Amino acid sequence: MSKRPETDELKNVRNIGIMAHIDAGKTTCTERILYYSGRLHRIGEVHEGAATMDFMEQERERGITITSASTTVYWRDSKINIIDTPGHVDFTIEVERSLRVLDGSVAVFDAVAGVQPQSETVWRQAERYGVPRIAFVNKMDRVGADYFNAIHTMKDKLGAHAVPVQCPIGSEGEFKGMVDLVTMKAYLFLDETLGAKYEVAEIPADLLSRCKEMRQHLLEELATLDESNESFMMKVLENPESLTEAEIHAAIRKGVCTNKFNPVLCGTAFKNKGIQPLLDAVVNWMPSPLDRGTIKGMNISDGSPMELEPKDDGPLAALAFKIMSDPYVGRLTFVRVYSGTLSKGTNLINTTKDKRERVSRLLEMHANQRKDRDEFFTGDIAACIGLKYTSTGDTLCSEDNPLLLEKMEFPEPVISMAIEPKSKADREKLSIALGSLSEEDPTFRVQTNEETGQTIIAGMGELHLEILRDRMLREFSVDANVGKPEVSYKETITIPGKSETKYVKQSGGRGQYAHVVLEIEPNEKGKGNEVVSKIVGGSIPKEYVPAVIKGVTEGLTTGVLAGYALVDVKVSIVYGSYHEVDSSEMAFKICGSMAIKDAARKSQPIILEPIMKVVVTTPDQFMGDVIGDINRRRGKILNQTTQKGVVLVESEVPLSEMFGYSTQLRSLSSGRATYVMEPSHFERVPSKIQDEITKK
Repeated sequence: MSKRPETDELKNVRNIGIMAHIDAGKTTCTERILYYSGRLHRIGEVHEGAATMDFMEQERERGITITSASTTVYWRDSKINIIDTPGHVDFTIEVERSLRVLDGSVAVFDAVAGVQPQSETVWRQAERYGVPRIAFVNKMDRVGADYFNAIHTMKDKLGAHAVPVQCPIGSEGEFKGMVDLVTMKAYLFLDETLGAKYEVAEIPADLLSRCKEMRQHLLEELATLDESNESFMMKVLENPESLTEAEIHAAIRKGVCTNKFNPVLCGTAFKNKGIQPLLDAVVNWMPSPLDRGTIKGMNISDGSPMELEPKDDGPLAALAFKIMSDPYVGRLTFVRVYSGTLSKGTNLINTTKDKRERVSRLLEMHANQRKDRDEFFTGDIAACIGLKYTSTGDTLCSEDNPLLLEKMEFPEPVISMAIEPKSKADREKLSIALGSLSEEDPTFRVQTNEETGQTIIAGMGELHLEILRDRMLREFSVDANVGKPEVSYKETITIPGKSETKYVKQSGGRGQYAHVVLEIEPNEKGKGNEVVSKIVGGSIPKEYVPAVIKGVTEGLTTGVLAGYALVDVKVSIVYGSYHEVDSSEMAFKICGSMAIKDAARKSQPIILEPIMKVVVTTPDQFMGDVIGDINRRRGKILNQTTQKGVVLVESEVPLSEMFGYSTQLRSLSSGRATYVMEPSHFERVPSKIQDEITKK
């Protein structure tokens, strides 16, 4: 086994993501990082459709990020693997799966708007995976930029322990650079060098007293984080001047790595100011795979918990977090190596699916450019070719040490539409395209409607499905007709019920016989479906019980009111009988499916609709019209906050009422209001609407 290059020592590896609300400047930040680290020789601009990390045609046309792109750069003595994630809520899965495999992230905020709705979503996702965060307040050159207000919104809306480690020098058109509160030096960026050069100078006299106050505040915050470090606390209280830069950096790093501290930096990526200090902060304070500690998994053989040390000579354990179709090399599987060394030609086990896999080639990716590699080490992000069965969230490990890493959870799609090829020749191409896209994106589902024979595609929003349809045309040359978007309703029951069902068929020769008694009851909201067998005394033989469970599970996929899947139902198989000759697995499966339908009909079934969390940002003169329109859409206003003449209206609105909302909002507000929408929960539909749905 070869050794990792000395420049890539594990303690010097950083796996970071760049995450933010749409339009806060994530991709622009990433482009500057690539430029200053020597990865690019020309800066790519998002507004010109030339950003390196936005390599899909749709991304360049729309100026938004759709898929998370990964790249590797070197800064000082560290190797930084970066994933640039989308800000749009329809592509939330891209953020989710990236955060699952990252060791830290840079949260980018707009200096004018501060915390925006999607910033909250990505921050909560990072919170869930325990990912340490550094905050970067971008767009300091914009009119209305307010660094201290942005920090206030982080504390207020995110509950973040946000503490400034820099003080801006000027703002809006006068923004020149920043003061580093650790070194107490001013960084002044030179416009004529595209920010590649900056002067380190003394702090401007008018900022000196403010910077001293801010530094003292920073040190006091650090002292309270770690009460075990008494010497640091005593120095802060008695003689703060005696603290060395190394001691302060160590305290900040510990606070970041333990998720107790969020240092805040500032700059303007578009005007090339503040990116090098941000890279320094990533290297100085972000955790390496070693700092993140042992990796928790489960032993396949006995189900016991196990922990792996992140080291190259340990047993191999990797998690697949993204599948991508590459026009040149075919199916790429992106994996994060948590332990061990991944070499090309290696045989692996996919423990999630219990399949054997072989890695034929390994690639290092820079957006959509690729470079062949023979092996990847612990902490690396690799793209593998040759994995046939692996999908997002699967664990890959060596044959001699089978284990399972923690799985990834994916949200349920909320919107669906029918799709059909325009010609017979396109039929096969369409099924290949749909198969490939659903492999790539776990929130994109494809199914066939049993009654109509139509192919139904489902996703996270109108933009999500529009982009996927666009990709079919461009990447797979499939021209398809699509129906109008429809809401993905669900069904559930409201009272317990019981069903006794017999399935008997006698038509000459061997007959079919099965008898099943089921009890069903509503399950806790959001808990999903549970099917349990309470059969005792062999009233249904052991070998037929799995068939009944399978029949019940399949029966739950189509409800009794309008054919939508049943959710949050608990089913108990309590009794039954069989025939020595005529009973079979098929008979019990059919009987189970019939029994669940019968029981559901007796349990007062209802239809549930997806409710969306909608946050509208509007100038205050249009607030009345916006709120009136939300009320007309059966919406509930949750909260209103005003910031600098702009009102944020938070509400919950049924998805069925939100089609075409962007056009309506533009006309209500002369094009000045914007909105963000994300799935919230499912709720019972009003009886009048339920009647309309069931009539269809």
